[in-house]
Amino acid sequence: MPTSNDGIMVILSSPSGAGKTTLVKLLSDQGNFDISISHTTRQPRPNETPDKDYFFVSDQEFKRLIKNEEFLEYAKVFNNFYGTTRTPVINKLNKGINVLFDIDWQGADQIKNKNLDFKLITFFILPPSKKILFERLSNRDMKDKLIVEERMKQFERDVLHWINYNYVVINDDLDACYKKIHNLITAEVTNGSKDYDVEFIRNHVEKLTS
Repeated sequence: MPTSNDGIMVILSSPSGAGKTTLVKLLSDQGNFDISISHTTRQPRPNETPDKDYFFVSDQEFKRLIKNEEFLEYAKVFNNFYGTTRTPVINKLNKGINVLFDIDWQGADQIKNKNLDFKLITFFILPPSKKILFERLSNRDMKDKLIVEERMKQFERDVLHWINYNYVVINDDLDACYKKIHNLITAEVTNGSKDYDVEFIRNHVEKLTS
């Protein structure tokens, strides 16, 4: 039975290129946070280490895990599967270790719907503008203009899911964004006061989608 000594779950989601993976790594460097390592069927990027950044598996292996109901959440994104296996997460939470998730809105919805008996805090990360997002995507390891255009179209759909998160944070300055998330997590855990303006976020989303 979960107790007050259990770990908490913190989900960071964002449209591709908004910086959630970097923020997850920054949070994991501070204190009692472990990153949940996802399984994926996509190929590793040049800067990624297998079994550290992701468990890279075949389509066949991923479908076997789905069939055995081993996933806490999974989704198909840009023709590749991504998923989080249940057992490692629950084991860490039971030991009082906080678990960070770098997952999209589909995975976040699935974890919320599981109604696990652990505290869950969800964050949606947004770019300061579509122009800056386009520049970030173009400068990443995606020199293919078709891929960048596909990501931008997906952004239009992904951004609409902001409303389903506890908090939305704009990643204009990485350090400031990290501090904002860290302070909100602390406030949630200690029942402290929260510096959060939902109307400001709503107006920002309107600008991004207009």
